[in-house]
Amino acid sequence: MPVVWMLRRVASRMLQRPACGCQAPVLPSRFLGTSPQQIPADASFHSTSFSEADQPRVLITGGLGQLGVGLASFLRKRFGKDNVILSDIRKPPEHVFLSGPFIYSDILDYKNLREIVVNNRVTWLFHYSALLSAVGEANVSLARAVNITGLHNVLDVAEEHGLRLFVPSTIGAFGPTSPRNPTPDLCIQRPRTIYGVSKVHAELMGEYYYYRYGLDFRCLRYPGIISADSQPGGGTTDYAVQIFHDAVKHGRFECNLEPSSRLPMMYIDDCLRATLEVMEAPAESLSMRTYNVNAMSFTPAELAQEVLKHVPEFQITYNVDPVRQAIADSWPMNFDDSNARKDWGWKHDFDLPELVTTMLNFHGSESRVAQAN
Repeated sequence: MPVVWMLRRVASRMLQRPACGCQAPVLPSRFLGTSPQQIPADASFHSTSFSEADQPRVLITGGLGQLGVGLASFLRKRFGKDNVILSDIRKPPEHVFLSGPFIYSDILDYKNLREIVVNNRVTWLFHYSALLSAVGEANVSLARAVNITGLHNVLDVAEEHGLRLFVPSTIGAFGPTSPRNPTPDLCIQRPRTIYGVSKVHAELMGEYYYYRYGLDFRCLRYPGIISADSQPGGGTTDYAVQIFHDAVKHGRFECNLEPSSRLPMMYIDDCLRATLEVMEAPAESLSMRTYNVNAMSFTPAELAQEVLKHVPEFQITYNVDPVRQAIADSWPMNFDDSNARKDWGWKHDFDLPELVTTMLNFHGSESRVAQAN
């Protein structure tokens, strides 16, 4: 008992303001318990409002993936080239290296990650490092390390240095027991891939860090993302990219999904804009930390019909891949993104007709479009 009494006396003295007028010691934020009920509506979290004269300093991990380079270009137009740092563990192509700051960053190396954040005065972090579904299933242990251990390092660094953190999620975070048409923000999530499981983990850990430590965590569940300047990577929704390559080059396309397989989709320009908009949204406008975002929902047959309007000789055949079809059948058919539209004013620009016109024009099909017209 005397030991306990002495410890209490010491703790009491430490927490009192010293007579010299110095600041009393403050316990680190992660040792101060909070809960949703304990956080007042006007609480001030780690995030900061940025004026034109005080732009955020941005770090993008996994920057050489499908979205990283495009996001860096998009953010540099908004915040200036030198304020957006692209990073990866791979050597960048010359045009990427010359387009703006690029550094080596291994998210599994906590010390390296901390040094980057400190040395570059980073205030916003976009965490795109991840092994996607097909690669993850082929190497579960590596996917677990990158997608889960890497996430933990990012969360800890972001909390320690008061960063605003964005982590993307996916339609793959849902499973066959989730409601599919439409899929709301909050429902049963039981994915069947390590990629999907790790994304559910990321959503929940980010929300926990928000409530526990006040981390300004923000997350969007992306639908299938269609990009004109990236090659298909073999994913389930990549048929919606490959179809344009084949329509322009060959006038025909073999689809590995059934013609009636409906999935939510979005053009990359809408995806990048949604990402920036949710990051710039006032904290008080966000009723949740993870939002669905959507633009359109279509089937391979509907997409083919729209392509036919521009390429009259186009033909589509179907050779269904049972593995990809099973994944598609477990994913949402349509996202309910009404909360994003209500809370922070999300509104997409590209519907199916605009998407098809943009993709075909990009792939050099001006002559085919002229013939159709």
